[in-house]
Amino acid sequence: MDIRVSDVIREMERIAPKHLALADDRIGLQLGDPNAVVKRLWVALEVTPELVTRAVAEGVDMVVTHHAPLYRPLSQVDWSQPRQRAIAELVAHRISVFAAHTNLDVAPGGVNDVIAKRLDLVDQEPLDITYRTRLKKLVVYTPAASVEAVRQALCDKGAGHIGNYSHCTFAAPGTGSFVPGDDTHPYIGEAGKLELVSEVRLETVVPEHLLGEVVSSMLAVHPYEEVAYDVFDLALPGASFGIGRIGQLSVAQTLAEFADRARLAFGLPHVRYAGDPGRSVKTVAVLGGSGSGWIGKALMAGADVLVTADISHHQAADAVHDGIAVIDMPHAALEAPVCEEVATRLQAALGSRVTVKTAPVAVDPWRWL
Repeated sequence: MDIRVSDVIREMERIAPKHLALADDRIGLQLGDPNAVVKRLWVALEVTPELVTRAVAEGVDMVVTHHAPLYRPLSQVDWSQPRQRAIAELVAHRISVFAAHTNLDVAPGGVNDVIAKRLDLVDQEPLDITYRTRLKKLVVYTPAASVEAVRQALCDKGAGHIGNYSHCTFAAPGTGSFVPGDDTHPYIGEAGKLELVSEVRLETVVPEHLLGEVVSSMLAVHPYEEVAYDVFDLALPGASFGIGRIGQLSVAQTLAEFADRARLAFGLPHVRYAGDPGRSVKTVAVLGGSGSGWIGKALMAGADVLVTADISHHQAADAVHDGIAVIDMPHAALEAPVCEEVATRLQAALGSRVTVKTAPVAVDPWRWL
């Protein structure tokens, strides 16, 4: 069976769920047909004209990218302009493009976790909570013989998670009553006759964003023609997710030592940092991409230093005066390592019917002297 664009999208939804994206972000399928066959798949930080030229030459069917090529609305596609011509080339050669941006930043195992891992941070947690899972209580009534099938259908789709425990449900026996109508085809009983049936009340918790899929899975295996179920709001908070990470070094270092450690971790010839070279660094905040807007959050969280990209002169000076050091890394250098992680996970999930690799095209516009 062929791998299709929709299969890749399904796996990317597991890696970087769309509900984790920040408001108004441009994510998802940007170009392409969900039913198109995918045999060659590239994972890239962004789609550049050079990357498109290479992808066309190598017969790539789909590109999963972090930076969306259609982030701002296009008013025209002028083929004389390289970036717009690249869009036209993607369409002409039917190369699908899927973007996972801030949802990949926030997701466990995504951009910021990869950065934190490279820097050997321990006891890490989100720097800024951006999404709190809303929970629902789903209650369904089923014959005793169908309890296990219904339970499995619920939990296979993501219901029943409480902390680090899965398949959490509660079942209680009871008696259900109903009178089938004249046009019904009841699983139990006869039309026009009151039935008293031994049933089980099965209940579980469901993240709100999974509710539709969980209910559909339950209905597909439930034996009744008309299924009785209830959905309740829960005040109980679900899992929290956030952008950036804050964690600890196992051994404190000076700022100068840690800056050099960061340089080596990302294979860079240089990095720049602001702060006293001799200050002690133990608590480290990281944020892939342009993180200047989180300097205050990092300071309030007790970070000694924030590792991020695209810091201006005034932002760096203000940070140092306020009491936090910053290490300014190239934007691409911080985020590109996640591409290998995504490619590895996609290859494992999709199998040998598709070839997945990181795009062999450098996208960092900066050069070093």
